[in-house]
Amino acid sequence: MSTLDFNRVRESIKAQQGSEVMIRQDKGRNRVDIQKGIILEAYPSVFTILVSDKRRSDNPPQLLSFTYTDIMTKEIRMKLC
Repeated sequence: MSTLDFNRVRESIKAQQGSEVMIRQDKGRNRVDIQKGIILEAYPSVFTILVSDKRRSDNPPQLLSFTYTDIMTKEIRMKLC
């Protein structure tokens, strides 16, 4: 992983702030969590996504944070909706 790749990922996330994304998060042992959310903020080391579970009305929205390294190591995968 080079600094250039890291900066490219960070700028890409920053440019997509406010966009709706689909997140596929690998939880280990063949477990995968797929959620839909909105990119809220992009900080120097992390970015935050607001996820709301529309299948269950009793679940409040959650604020998830990820590092840019999570994307580079493919711990999470994102695509625009």
